[in-house]
Amino acid sequence: MTAAKKPWLKAESFLQNPSLSVQFMALGLVITLVFALVAILSPTFQDWGWLQDPTIFRNGDAYNVPHASPSAQHWFGTDREGHDVFARTVFGSRAAFDVVLKATLLSLSVGVFLGLLSGYLGGRLDLALLFLMDTMSTLPNLLLAVTFAFAVGRGTLNAALALSIAYIPKYYRVVRNHTVSIKAELFVEAAQSLGASPWRILSRYLALNVMQSVPVLFTLNAADAIGTLAGLGFLGLGLPKETAEWGHDLSLALTGLSTGIWWTTFFPGFAMTLMIVGLSLIGEGLNEYINPLLRRENWK
Repeated sequence: MTAAKKPWLKAESFLQNPSLSVQFMALGLVITLVFALVAILSPTFQDWGWLQDPTIFRNGDAYNVPHASPSAQHWFGTDREGHDVFARTVFGSRAAFDVVLKATLLSLSVGVFLGLLSGYLGGRLDLALLFLMDTMSTLPNLLLAVTFAFAVGRGTLNAALALSIAYIPKYYRVVRNHTVSIKAELFVEAAQSLGASPWRILSRYLALNVMQSVPVLFTLNAADAIGTLAGLGFLGLGLPKETAEWGHDLSLALTGLSTGIWWTTFFPGFAMTLMIVGLSLIGEGLNEYINPLLRRENWK
């Protein structure tokens, strides 16, 4: 039997199947929306009595037993201090969304602006920014975030600033390269000949044309930022200690892992992994839909 009669022998990614691409992107959307709803509604659930306060280690007047295994009372068990792991895992999604959205929006704004400016104006400004961004790109994201976190300290805004530093070069490179290619188009030259100011050309003619890859970068960077935030929390450089955060919880759980206390590590780690997978699936699906050349090649 020839290879043509054996379609399973054809070497292609599962994401190159249009129906599978739609399904996996839909799955990513569902996962991300569930986490978003949980993050938004977690304070309401606590007010209704469905969740314990993740910052205290008692339920009403009774203190929680440290390292209690999962049960009907504590679905995900308790940690070494008696905190309810389910409550801390749920509120950890709220902390992750809060910091990561701020970080990605900040890095997007700065990176896109610098990329447009550098690509359009060129010259020494372009060379200086290219050198700076290339230097930053050579360093691992976590190392950049750790370095900045040491300087500014803990806090939600400080963690967002530390994360954003690592992702500005990614937006800058994509937008700058698109701007360099598009500014030579006839419609840009026509606008220049009619006396349009550089700001008008950047905002009206270039910005919308170079933004097609930004949604893909946004979701993929958000997925990566969740892991980087967890790394900061694991090292004790992320959010304040009283804030429920997955990386910090994983750091505290290491002491009990060797004695068979698995739930304090598994549930925060699984939640973090699932959220990263959801955002990554959205990014991969968006990449295929937004890029017409890739879509035409994979769907033919």
